[in-house]
Amino acid sequence: MKTVVVYGQNHKGSTYHVARELVEKIGGETTEFFLPKDFGEFCVGCNTCFNITERKCPHYAKLAPITAALDAADVIILASPVYVYHATGAMKAFLDHYGYRWMVHSPEASMFTKQAVCVCTAAGAGMKTTLRDMHDSLFQWGIAKTYTYGVGVAAVDWAGVSEKKRRTIDKTTTKIAQQIVRRAGRVRPGIKTRMVFAAMSRLQRSGFNPRDVEHWKQHGWTEGKRPWKQ
Repeated sequence: MKTVVVYGQNHKGSTYHVARELVEKIGGETTEFFLPKDFGEFCVGCNTCFNITERKCPHYAKLAPITAALDAADVIILASPVYVYHATGAMKAFLDHYGYRWMVHSPEASMFTKQAVCVCTAAGAGMKTTLRDMHDSLFQWGIAKTYTYGVGVAAVDWAGVSEKKRRTIDKTTTKIAQQIVRRAGRVRPGIKTRMVFAAMSRLQRSGFNPRDVEHWKQHGWTEGKRPWKQ
């Protein structure tokens, strides 16, 4: 099983350690990226990815290694500490570049058979909104099953996290990892994703964006085919 982790920060704090516990319990091959070290560009709003092709994006070459890893992975982990009740700016800037892959546009077929996890930590609060920042994109990419884990560590670094809190983290990451391993290779999207996909299929039959219409036609999705059944 292949796992790719995208961290919304460069430093290896509490969020990193929680995600690493999860990765080690899942096992298999792991690829990691740190933002903004491995990608730190802001979307310039040129609409090229929507209207023509993502290959014309001014940041395509820089983002390509991460995109390739996402597409090849069985499990995607997005991990961000809470910054002012939201994901880091680096994580948001990264996710902005994949708007063209949302179901309303040109989704990547492989996403519909993957599992994902959103991980965040905070000294205090803000986990719910931070997880939502990342989960929104994963859902719209079509990820079949997404788990979320936000934890208030009551500390500003990993060294300050209490043993009691670490035991709770160990228990939770073990449970998530076991679920991921158990479902490996046979996960399919839930009813909400299927409903959104069906709605987008109807939309693309008439369509308002030629690039998206052609993408859906090429995959046969406007004619009843579904990416999770291929």
